[in-house]
Amino acid sequence: MISCADAVQRLWSYLEDELTATDRQAVDDHLAFCRRCCGEAEFAAELRHLLASAGEVSPPLPDDVESRLLAVLDTFETFDDAETADSADQPGGNEEVQRDS
Repeated sequence: MISCADAVQRLWSYLEDELTATDRQAVDDHLAFCRRCCGEAEFAAELRHLLASAGEVSPPLPDDVESRLLAVLDTFETFDDAETADSADQPGGNEEVQRDS
């Protein structure tokens, strides 16, 4: 089972139907049990629809949609920050490699 970070990382490719069958199934499996990521996917699908119709004349985003969008963007930054911190903790992460000269 993939993590929330992996599911969110693949979300746009999932919505654009650009994933391999294996990756798509992994995201489907995750969304089937993770209520939070399922909500993220629904919101991203709505956002994708709004962005696709951006050329059309429309009223500004409602306040609740804008606040949800900002929350999603914060989530992506949080996942990115967590992954960066995790890789720094791993051997070979952000460590300097000393080599004999």
